[in-house]
Amino acid sequence: MSTRAAVRKHTPRDDYGESLARAAILVVDDEPGMRNFLTKTLGPRCRHVELARSCAEAGEILDQVHFDLVILDNVMPDKTGLDWLEEQRRVGLFAETILMTAYADLDTAIKALRAGVTDFVLKPFRANQILNAVARALDRKYLARDNYLLRHELSGGGGTARGRLLGNSPAIREVRDLLARLGPMPTPVLFTGASGTGKEIAARTLHALSDRADKPFVAVNCAAFSEGHIAEELFGVIEDGTRHKDGLLFHAEGGTLLLDEVAQLPMAVQAALLRVLEDRRIRPIGSEREVPLDLRFLFATNADLTVEVAAGRFRDDLYHRINIVNVGMPSLRERKEDIAELAALFMSEFATALGMPALELNDQVLLKLTRYDWPGNVRELRNLIERSVILGEFPAEFEGQGRVTGAQAIETLEMVEQRHILAVLDACGGNRAEAARRLGVARKTVDRKCAAWGV
Repeated sequence: MSTRAAVRKHTPRDDYGESLARAAILVVDDEPGMRNFLTKTLGPRCRHVELARSCAEAGEILDQVHFDLVILDNVMPDKTGLDWLEEQRRVGLFAETILMTAYADLDTAIKALRAGVTDFVLKPFRANQILNAVARALDRKYLARDNYLLRHELSGGGGTARGRLLGNSPAIREVRDLLARLGPMPTPVLFTGASGTGKEIAARTLHALSDRADKPFVAVNCAAFSEGHIAEELFGVIEDGTRHKDGLLFHAEGGTLLLDEVAQLPMAVQAALLRVLEDRRIRPIGSEREVPLDLRFLFATNADLTVEVAAGRFRDDLYHRINIVNVGMPSLRERKEDIAELAALFMSEFATALGMPALELNDQVLLKLTRYDWPGNVRELRNLIERSVILGEFPAEFEGQGRVTGAQAIETLEMVEQRHILAVLDACGGNRAEAARRLGVARKTVDRKCAAWGV
């Protein structure tokens, strides 16, 4: 009869940190007494503890379940723990490992280091010793993951978009309402829209609204990696049978992964990604074992994927798999009501970050910003404000000596109305009758307003 067992946390304890409380741990030991001791010690404090009485049984369990940590006895009947660990590293074992041994000789220590053992615990040991060793190993694991993700983001491999999804225009309110509905769901979401419309910020907003908000958000720009390198970055790789590099999907475990510029994925990677989406398991390059994956996928593109599918550059089955819910991000010219608020936010951010004085956003400057077409969308507006703060002045086409400044220029009804009416008039090519129709007012109202504004 198998002694395999799973023990779930029933008494919350955080004495040893959050890392221990959320951990899944596999204990491999042939001695019932040690398995029982570790169950009583770890079970109340960890998310999940599973037991194996032999190396063979442990291998079968690892084929089905992923663990954050393996606690391994070195002396067992079928083989030594270190021999088994070396085999598992070649097959595909990505968990941290603590070795339990009564014999801490130099040869064992050297072999353990080569096999990738995280820590030793000498038998006999007390409960607090194993708990401290487990907490240290898990803290190192998550610190290494956080450092890797930070380097990824700073290197430009990940997105750098930050901030809130600002604005009160009907177009952006519709997006915000849709994200609120999608937040609690595990459904993949495809963000579409022109470059610079804020697709990554919308994706981060969705992540913050989900039950994964305290887990990693990893943004991957698929166009930033070479065709031969992106598979390793996403799925990970085992090199020389022992050394392994965890992929970004693995580092994002439990959280959210955004694949930006998804249309740029090579066809071979598209096929691998489709299998991941369908099976919820990943197989790192060079690994014989698939790893279960708990991850929410988001996708973004400024390309028309139907055109890419028709041209044979994007898989039809993958397109239908990721296009369950499409969130279309409006261009800035479709939400001109938001330009003043965005400009004020960017001005404040850059003045603070650069240690330079903010420029005056008066009614004339805001009007010119609103009437501009912004082909580069929000990103172009952001870049304009940053450049203007650095140079200490707006470009000539946006300069203005207005009579109203500050919050009054941004928020008062008169200023908002002026910018909105003139933006609609611009969109109609100066046709006041059409502008009045779109605004739902009389033509005389538009004429009167324009005369008052000297337009």
